[in-house]
Amino acid sequence: MQFAGQRTDLELKPIGEPVNHLLKLTNDILPDPDAVLVTGITPQATQTDGLTEREFLELFETTVGLPDTIYVGFNNIRFDDEFMRFLHYRNFYDPYEWQWQMNRSRWDLLDVVRMTRALRPVGIKWPFASDGSPSNRLELLSSLNGLDHEHAHDALNDVGATIAVARLIRSRQTKLFDYLLNLRNKKQVAELVLSGEPFIYTSGKYPSEYEKTSVAVLLAEHPKRPGALVYDLRYDPTDFCSLSPQALAEAWRWQKEPVSPRLPVKTMRFNTCPAIAPIGVLDKSSQDRLKLDLKLINKHFKQLRQIQADLVPKLLIALDILDGEQQTSLSLNVPDIDGKLYEGFFTDKDKRLMNKVRAASAEELQNQNFKFSDQRLTELLPLYKARNFARNLTEAEHVEWENFRVKKLLTGGDKSSMARYFARLKDISEQNKLSDRDIYLLEELQLYGQSIMPAETADA
Repeated sequence: MQFAGQRTDLELKPIGEPVNHLLKLTNDILPDPDAVLVTGITPQATQTDGLTEREFLELFETTVGLPDTIYVGFNNIRFDDEFMRFLHYRNFYDPYEWQWQMNRSRWDLLDVVRMTRALRPVGIKWPFASDGSPSNRLELLSSLNGLDHEHAHDALNDVGATIAVARLIRSRQTKLFDYLLNLRNKKQVAELVLSGEPFIYTSGKYPSEYEKTSVAVLLAEHPKRPGALVYDLRYDPTDFCSLSPQALAEAWRWQKEPVSPRLPVKTMRFNTCPAIAPIGVLDKSSQDRLKLDLKLINKHFKQLRQIQADLVPKLLIALDILDGEQQTSLSLNVPDIDGKLYEGFFTDKDKRLMNKVRAASAEELQNQNFKFSDQRLTELLPLYKARNFARNLTEAEHVEWENFRVKKLLTGGDKSSMARYFARLKDISEQNKLSDRDIYLLEELQLYGQSIMPAETADA
């Protein structure tokens, strides 16, 4: 619903004016009420002041995605980048080229913050959550260090706070900042991990009590994607060497309240800018702070090497078991066409046709017959027309769009998207201590839901 950014040079000095746009919410989309209460952006505001997705991406490609651009955010690789990929996909752009073509790349400040806190915390004030656990939330970090972040969760204010935090880390720990910036190159990541030597690894999957940081080592290259399976050397590997593949899968599977030790193996993707470093950067104060006993780490490393030949084959079978469960889960909840981004790459022939779709006017889209080889594009085209050229739909296309909205919003009765939306609005409205702002936003969301409610059927 909102996109904001600010170009800087490598010293984090602003270049030009910031970019800040709302994107129109189309009438097949129900926003998350809780998210709207945080951002304050209503669907009505996007429709009044926003760009269509097509208009925004034209602007993005010509003014934001310039050669040599590094896209940086705060948890963008796991969150914002996913939105951008799907946005490109459903608007007939390649979902990935915006990230790497013309020497463009991406980086994520969140793991930089985590590793700085873990290894080189001096000179920065570090926040804690209300329960006393370490917290790296952007608004807490910026507030504690006197950085301007007046309107947290407004996209442009978050951009400013992200730049300010980046400047703070760069000024206090320049070497670490520059080192991690260079690690956005997946080849450099692979070189360190595939060396087979233990390395420092900071990840959100590791416990807060250890500042999200441990010493890991390569177990095996990932069999299906550029990446690796790495073992957390805090833990004795002999506890797992006798387990069957099924038992390993069970120990690996995430559980809210595990009844036995979880398998300390993590999947790392080389292209997600993981925060890793040679073990030599671990000084004595960091060892004490992170509760890392290097003698014990070395012992576990030697034990792992002794059992690795037996453990890895079983581990790969366990990975297949878990992947199979995930595929089964996905097949039981078949995504609509908007959700099928990861079902394959587009051919060069289809990419040329995608270029023609993007360049076509509403009238030209009506008069051209695009013969895609990928069925996803064939299914996406009428949705693309309806979302970006609603006024130009033929009567038959309008009926098709309304039937799509009926299926998307009303399927499931009491468990449909529309029913759950109104139920959540009701739940929130019954809470105590709602502000005038909250009440206004809830009223707007109620009106929006009512305004896009489709008829049960749409006949030609």
